[in-house]
This record gives sequence, structure tokens and C-alpha cells, in this order.
Amino acid sequence: MIAELKSVGKEYKTGDQTIVALQPTSLTLNEGELLLIIGPSGSGKTTLLSLLGCVIYPSYGDLWVDGKHVNKLNASELAQLRLNTIGFVFQNFNLLAPLTAEENVMMPLQLQGVNAREARQRTEEALAIVGMTDRRKNLPKALSGGQQQRIAVARALVTNPKLVLCDEPTASLDKNSMGVVMNELRQLADQGKSVAVVTHDPRLKSYAHRIVEVENGEVTEVSGFDA
Repeated sequence: MIAELKSVGKEYKTGDQTIVALQPTSLTLNEGELLLIIGPSGSGKTTLLSLLGCVIYPSYGDLWVDGKHVNKLNASELAQLRLNTIGFVFQNFNLLAPLTAEENVMMPLQLQGVNAREARQRTEEALAIVGMTDRRKNLPKALSGGQQQRIAVARALVTNPKLVLCDEPTASLDKNSMGVVMNELRQLADQGKSVAVVTHDPRLKSYAHRIVEVENGEVTEVSGFDA
């Protein structure tokens, strides 16, 4: 188990109103599985992902990530947990336009203070995993959407995170690119990573080991699902 929520909820106050973004939720994320978090826009699934990604604190309940009690961490400790334990993959890739594919992938290692020689080696390995070695010198604008997303996956992997979180990673991709990216994420899970994918697309269900559905802030695990 890499992450656990115990009766975790998230609320926001606007004036005299309280908006419930996530109702009390108990959930575990395990190593070696791809968890699909599925639901419509505004359902609370991105709030759940943000909690798992240590981007926001719970309003109540207890959240543990990699053995650390997130509720008790300060902002600096939270940032270190994100950098060293979690890899993020976003819908819009979030690659830096002036940097090559290789430089984009290497950036998290530079933030960690990894020496240049090791950073280059680990970057080469990450690019090889997603089959993008031949594109390492390309700028993002010279890559297709599917290629950019594969670079984004490599960037998420380069720090060897225990947990990979993906927010609508296939929403901007065509069907073929979607299949390539999801197969890569499934392989990562099969090799021991904990992978969580937020989506509204039911076509992604076939790639999951486990599925939870989110509706009006309520999280329900899909029972009887056979991966």
C-alpha cells in the first residue's frame, strides 16, 4: 500500500456557503495496480487526485502517502514528498516549450540535485521506456499530441516515483495514441508502480486493475470488476 485515505473529505467555504468537493472517503492505493477514477466533470475526481498528489490538505480525515501522515506535514515537507514520491501526468502535457524533450524529462532530476551524469543516464532510460529516444532533441511543438504525452510520462517516471498520478491523460489524444499511452501506464503498474488515472472516458476501463466511480463527491468502488 502506497497511499491511504481514512474518512477523508474536502470542503470549501464561500461566504456563508459550504461546498462539499469530496464526501468522507476511505480508499487505498496499492503497489502494482492501475486504479481508474472515473466520473463526470465536477464530480470530485480531480479533488481526490489532488489529495493523493499532496497538492491540497484534507478538510477532515487522515491521509497517508508513502508512510507519511500528510495532515501533519508543512508546505515544504509536502513539496518534498511530491518531488520524491509522486510523478504527475496532465491532460495538456505541461511541457516547457523552450526545452527539448530530453531537457523536459531531466528537469525533475535537476530539482532533486542529481548530478549531471546520472541525470542524463536516467533520462535516457525513461525515454527508452516510452519509445521516444529518437525524439529526445525535438522541441514540444515538433511532436504530436501522443508523443508529447509520452514525453510527459517519461518525465513522471524519471525520478522513479512510487506513485504515478494522471489527470485525464488521454483527453487530448486520438484513439491510437490513447492506446499507446494507456498500455504504457498499465505496464508500469504491472511492473510494481502504483498508478491512478482520473478520466471521464469509459473506454479506459479495460486497462484498469481496479475502478472507483465518483459522483457528487461520493466515491464508490466498482465491485465484481475483473481486470
